[in-house]
Amino acid sequence: MNVASLNSISIENADFAVEALGPKRARPLLKIAHGSLSIEIAVCGDGLWTSFRRSDDGGLALRTPLLSCEVQVRSVDARDGEAARIECQSSLGKHEIVLVCDPGPEEMFRLTVSFAPDRPLHVPYMPRDVVPFDHQGRPDRTSGNVEAKQRRLNTGLLYFSCDKPALGKVLYVQNLTALNGYFLATETIPENAVGGVWPELGFLPPTHPEDPAKALPAGDRIVSYDTILSIRAHRKDGESESAWQFLDMLGSIYRWLDKPEAPFRDWVGRAQRTLADLSKSPKARLRHYGNLYFHPYTDAEYPDIMVQLSLLSAIHDWGMWSGRKHRLEAQVVRGLARFYDRGLGALRRYLPSVGDDKDADAVDSWYLYHPLLNLANLALGGDEKARELFLKSVDYGIRSAQHFKYKWPIQYKIDTFEVITAVAADDRGQTDVGGVYAWVMLQGYELTGEQRFIDEAKAAIAAARGMRFHLNYQANLTAWGAAACIRLWRITNDMTYLTQSYVYLASFFHNCQIWESDIGNASLYSNFLGATCLQDAPYMAIYECFDSFAAFERYLDLGGPDLIPSAKLLVGDYCRFALSRAWNYYPDTLPPEALATECRNGHIDRALSFPVEDLYPDGQPAGQVGQEIYGSGAAMVFATRAFHAFPDMPFLIHCDHFIRAPQRITDTIISFSLDGAPGANAHIRIVRNKGRLPKVMLHLAEGEEVKPASTSPKLIEFEVPALSAVSLSWE
Repeated sequence: MNVASLNSISIENADFAVEALGPKRARPLLKIAHGSLSIEIAVCGDGLWTSFRRSDDGGLALRTPLLSCEVQVRSVDARDGEAARIECQSSLGKHEIVLVCDPGPEEMFRLTVSFAPDRPLHVPYMPRDVVPFDHQGRPDRTSGNVEAKQRRLNTGLLYFSCDKPALGKVLYVQNLTALNGYFLATETIPENAVGGVWPELGFLPPTHPEDPAKALPAGDRIVSYDTILSIRAHRKDGESESAWQFLDMLGSIYRWLDKPEAPFRDWVGRAQRTLADLSKSPKARLRHYGNLYFHPYTDAEYPDIMVQLSLLSAIHDWGMWSGRKHRLEAQVVRGLARFYDRGLGALRRYLPSVGDDKDADAVDSWYLYHPLLNLANLALGGDEKARELFLKSVDYGIRSAQHFKYKWPIQYKIDTFEVITAVAADDRGQTDVGGVYAWVMLQGYELTGEQRFIDEAKAAIAAARGMRFHLNYQANLTAWGAAACIRLWRITNDMTYLTQSYVYLASFFHNCQIWESDIGNASLYSNFLGATCLQDAPYMAIYECFDSFAAFERYLDLGGPDLIPSAKLLVGDYCRFALSRAWNYYPDTLPPEALATECRNGHIDRALSFPVEDLYPDGQPAGQVGQEIYGSGAAMVFATRAFHAFPDMPFLIHCDHFIRAPQRITDTIISFSLDGAPGANAHIRIVRNKGRLPKVMLHLAEGEEVKPASTSPKLIEFEVPALSAVSLSWE
């Protein structure tokens, strides 16, 4: 095979930038004005430069490598919605570059670059594409501050301020979904591909310099860049203001992205199967002291308090939803007291019978508080034993928080507070534990009305201020922190808690994958809007997925119409896609060859309706960590939030947005309103429960009838605007 190969192109130096962007630059191909920015497109050397200037002081440029200095460049007629279209022909192939400007007043732009090689082409290097420059066109005489950049395989984003020249705040997103063809052809993954050190910023396309055979195929048009820029002249630099601006800019860019389908999933059926397996499988359960306990993983690991209470809370919710308490609930409740240490006044992680291979005194910081959260859920649901145990245990949690001054280590001794592991590999402790701690304190306030719980929640949120995009340690803890801030705002009427919630959200969505991967096994499932479980983890995890979903349901409910639209959009869509995406954590939904053959904990049994812990955007085998029994509450959490039943109603109502204020009007009429963001659509599905589906009619509050988008014997689907009020009738 004749494969063309390019030498490494060193244009990090300022010479090309000065020539392309300085005062003596050649006449541009095109000049465009949008907002207060002037845009020029010009060719220099082997690159096409698209520059954005607010004044003569300089600006920001996107550099498109054309891979050859011998290029014929021409501007062709732009198509509908395009601001410019450029074609570039060289001996290597043909580039097409398309610029789109926001149709409204926002200074937002999209530059898409595609390339069709004339013969198989190996590209060992292409430079980063973002170049700030001063009035002389020099990148090295600019200054700015990078606040956030891509983490591993999360969104290919860069959030920075351009101080000199004074361009403002910039959010750069490389739409990695569009680049799947490039990754597959070159057998690369875009890990940490967006970033850089000032002034060399942006996307560094991954390559295989050691293997020229991994080439772009001849004749195939492959997208090499799909860059979206949002630029704001009026920058916000304070912590909560910058977070608000990040969410707002990300929300605007998000609307431009293609989203995958989010098909209906039968979480009710999945929950029923899970409960049956929890009730019967010897790989899930064991007995100590005559009580029932659950393994954390399939036939592996000692029972611990987090596992028992995570499952118990979900089983309790299922009983409340179904109208009949499941028999497992009482069995699990009986065993909880064995975790309580009277001397410490605390819930220990392990039972007294734990083996010598475990440090019985060791506790992860978040492991102390998450069981209390679920215990309080039971107490607030009317369980008096849970209330008693929570109130006996919570004071130790407060002592721990005060001892560490609300800045927790990774792991410590529960009996002495001696630190076992202070920080993770990135030199941070469990930075967002204060968020889940604050939520637990507010649960304590709801149970008792005692002001001390409010004071503790305030202290924990105050201690987390200043962390900005370094706040997220574990995704679900950050989500609970956002919910705690909103709840504090509602209790105190102090707006700083509302705005501080955006700091938690910004850190959470910085840790998400807002793209869809087709790499390896990832083509079998969706990773879109999945959160990486930890700030440095390579995978999405089911527990963090559904627990964040539960936290965000509370966040949206408490925030209501007072949330900024971008927060409602991103949080609402996280939940909408979680309802679909989480389905593929269950091993029976994946082919056996997509599953790990060896697990860190236990083994995978495809016959059991328990999810694997880990899915990977780079297509690694799923379930390398293990099959989570402690994550099996996912099905019950999704079912009880997304499916709705009324007595004697012959079907279930499913909605991919949260339903608010449901009311039974008559025996055959129900009304409710929908959560969501302006401009979004919600899917309401009528799901067969027993017998045949009746004739169903859906009307908007204004009286307009909504016709079904699709029908089948098992499912009738309607699509309506989010934020609608609707009535549903049947006959």
